[in-house]
Amino acid sequence: MAQTSTIARGGGDSSAPARRRQKAPRRGRGLPDWAIPYAFLLPGLLVIAVLLLYPLYQMIDMSFHKVGLRQIRPNPQPAEFLGLQNYTDVFKSDLFWTSLRNTVVFAAVTVALTLLLGTLVGLLLHRLGKKMSTFLIIGIMAAWATPPTATAIIWKWLFDSDAGVANWALNQLPDWLSNALFGRSDWSGQPWLNEPFTIYLVLVVAVVWASFPFIAVSVLAGLKAIPSELYEAARVDGSSPLRTFRKITFPLLKPVFSVLLVLSIIWDFKVFTHLYVLAGGTTNREAFNLPIWAYTEAFSAPPKMGFGAAISVILTVIMLIITAVYVRQIVRTEDL
Repeated sequence: MAQTSTIARGGGDSSAPARRRQKAPRRGRGLPDWAIPYAFLLPGLLVIAVLLLYPLYQMIDMSFHKVGLRQIRPNPQPAEFLGLQNYTDVFKSDLFWTSLRNTVVFAAVTVALTLLLGTLVGLLLHRLGKKMSTFLIIGIMAAWATPPTATAIIWKWLFDSDAGVANWALNQLPDWLSNALFGRSDWSGQPWLNEPFTIYLVLVVAVVWASFPFIAVSVLAGLKAIPSELYEAARVDGSSPLRTFRKITFPLLKPVFSVLLVLSIIWDFKVFTHLYVLAGGTTNREAFNLPIWAYTEAFSAPPKMGFGAAISVILTVIMLIITAVYVRQIVRTEDL
């Protein structure tokens, strides 16, 4: 009976399971092991190729041709190959240097202000309680989620020369204070959106207002990952808040700041909608940046799409150079 029970429990023949364990696993007839990761990557690569690389190729190819209405209407005519003529015309144009200056100065100022304000707000949110922090995050993220067109229209109303809140608020200042700060006391009818300098002043305020919430929330997420023991040790050592930020917070958040800096540079180099709405279209050529200039050349009558594509290629190359230099600097720093 004892033997029968043992066999029933599968323990009577101990060599059979051993043979099953020693049996070599059956290999499929599919892809080899080295090709499996590439097979998983293939759908993503195809999507990138269709949605990103092919349009980029079309833009580069168009920049070497003369493309107008005859090349895009039904029964199109072949585009004339111009070689580097479009690029030569771009660099010879006075608008290129004006647009490049506006693009670079605006991006530098806006990126610096966005990162500074976003970091300060992120530090403030980290010190608040959970309920108040959540409430403020929802509020500021509403500004970030607002469509660029709506944001630009709101700021255009605020800085309207006749009924804008900005002129009304400045007129409420005491005359001595307004004269000391701005050299004038009467702001009635101030046309903020006529001159390039004041247009970009309003543009910086509008873009920073719409961009800092993302920076603040990203910094807050990075602060949550820093062990609280480090701050407690700094507090016991009598470290000031500025020294604590410089010695603990900033080094540990450096990867976060690196990503945010690159993203901010790319976003602010490509600002289009805000400037288009605030400047009232493409009539003020002194206020052009590179995206607005490329759009104007490509789609205004008569359309010069090859010329506009050349401007876009130059803008893309500038952004890639800035990003590559900064990423290389990050990699070198990490290797030290």
